[in-house]
Amino acid sequence: MVILTSVLATGALTLTACGSRDDNGGSDNSGGDTTTLTIGVDAPLSGENSTTGLGIQYGAQIAVDDANKNKLVPGVTFKLKAYDDKAQPATGQSNATAITGDKTAVGAVGPLNSGVAQTMQQVFASAKMVQISPSNTAPELTQGKDWQSEKKRPFDTYFRTATTDELQGSFAADYAYNGLKKKKAFVVDDKQTYGAGLAKIFNEQFKKLGGKVVQTDSVNTGDKDFGSLVTKIKNSGADLLYYGGQYDESALLTKQMKDAGVKIPLFGGDGMFATTYIEVGGAATEGDLATAIGVPADTLPAAKSFIETYKAKGYKGDYGAYGAYSYDATTAIIKAVKAVVDANDGKVPGDINDLRAKVVEEVQKSDFEGLSGKVAFDEYGDTTNKQLTVYQVEKGAWKAVKTGTANLG
Repeated sequence: MVILTSVLATGALTLTACGSRDDNGGSDNSGGDTTTLTIGVDAPLSGENSTTGLGIQYGAQIAVDDANKNKLVPGVTFKLKAYDDKAQPATGQSNATAITGDKTAVGAVGPLNSGVAQTMQQVFASAKMVQISPSNTAPELTQGKDWQSEKKRPFDTYFRTATTDELQGSFAADYAYNGLKKKKAFVVDDKQTYGAGLAKIFNEQFKKLGGKVVQTDSVNTGDKDFGSLVTKIKNSGADLLYYGGQYDESALLTKQMKDAGVKIPLFGGDGMFATTYIEVGGAATEGDLATAIGVPADTLPAAKSFIETYKAKGYKGDYGAYGAYSYDATTAIIKAVKAVVDANDGKVPGDINDLRAKVVEEVQKSDFEGLSGKVAFDEYGDTTNKQLTVYQVEKGAWKAVKTGTANLG
């Protein structure tokens, strides 16, 4: 448990520079004073999944830099503070506690992994602080554990700019059956919230379309040797391997599978959509597929400047999967702060707890054109942007082969 200072405990918002106070305890920005507000970003910045995690960090950083440069909120300077969760739920929870314990923090972007998000949501809800993930896709995060029978939002502080596995798994199943004309799938997952959930939905939808799931199996995150699994796949007669999980294991699995003479494509979700998958798997990845949220960033006119900046700064990681969605998530928080300040006669509310609660309310009202398209949230906190893309490895690079929305009928 974090022990807060007396300043934080009373909710007072400290100003940087020589900020003055108005009679109502707010920060008067009319005279050129500056209030520094922090946005936390949590993702795996080292170890497993760090390629995509770094894309989230730097997508958020560019959004903060743009907001400060353009003085989006007069009198307010935004600062990004990055936290490395190493794709570990317990670490993510500790990071959430650290973020909410920062008396200048108004919101958080992240995490990457749905399993990590499950440990963070309550922490942010208790602090009445907004959390927006650019990548979480597990339906239960916004619609509750019984989402398939009764949708009920667990936390009104949690939002996401990524669409759900319900849509992604269905989209993949439709493309596998109707696009690739595959009839027999072997389905594998990594036992994690994201991977198992995605694999389950693909399994259900593929069979509903008329396909046959010849066998299912699971691996552990961190596994390196998939020899016994490859033998099962080879003997199953499957014409497609569907994998629910991240690129760390799937890149090794496809390489070992192809080396053993099993020449069928591996199809996965957005957790696989990273340049690292191709770099690690090499030539074995040719023809493999992955679904990803939204449309290709390099096809969006609004994202052109973002991509140029990312490359010019020499930022590490891969912006392709979630960079634009992280930018939009961060911008949603910043625009919410602006709405709160505008409604308060141009002043930042003096009570940090009051500011946080009002930011949550304004994020729910989000309605703007972002890099990834329209940024708005439904009653569950889910994005209203339901576009998805299937990518296939062609000549050593991901190439979009289908863009659309999932049909759940």
